[in-house]
Amino acid sequence: MRSAGVLHANAPIGCERLQVVRFSYVDFDGRQHDDGEIMVMDAAAPQVAALFDQLRARGFALAGARLMQHYRGDDQASMRANNSSAFNDRAITNASAPSLHAYGLAIDINPVQNPFVEIGKDGRAQVSPTAGGRYLNRQTTRPGKPARKGMAEDVVELFAQHGFTIWGGDWDAPIDYQHFQVSRTLAKKLAALPPAQARAAFEEHVQAYRNCRRDKPRATCTH
Repeated sequence: MRSAGVLHANAPIGCERLQVVRFSYVDFDGRQHDDGEIMVMDAAAPQVAALFDQLRARGFALAGARLMQHYRGDDQASMRANNSSAFNDRAITNASAPSLHAYGLAIDINPVQNPFVEIGKDGRAQVSPTAGGRYLNRQTTRPGKPARKGMAEDVVELFAQHGFTIWGGDWDAPIDYQHFQVSRTLAKKLAALPPAQARAAFEEHVQAYRNCRRDKPRATCTH
């Protein structure tokens, strides 16, 4: 990973805290693939495995899922390939703080169907990847047109039920439809704990969200 530019000396976590989750998924033509891979912090790996099992069971379409070393850590290249991914030791877009991807606690899905959108000073939307411009209308079903697959709105609650309670589609600027993460506070806590304790803390986080959702809306349960 270091030679591929995916892990650096000052990364928030090291190789010993990362785990590859392998899973099956269905593509946009309904075909099953058994080569899905995503790298996450060890504490979240069991929930991530269960999450992707449920995505497949629902028939939620994924274009593909390869580790970021296949793209040498180049987020733009991964997005252009419509690749779903997680760990990548990089900074937040247009900032210097580590992204939650650098903790292995953020997941991006189907970047073309769920693009990253910034509004420029001229008021125009800047879309990454550019092919995602076809999906700025977020309606999954539109009059006279086929239903859309692979859009994040369909699985926001599913991601939250497995611990990824923050969705970039809820943000105002930028809007990051592909992006799911935990809070930075939780990420730092998990990174500082020994693996077994970190896993227990993540499971507590998951259960706290599920308990909250029994009688409260999602917006009041995310943290």
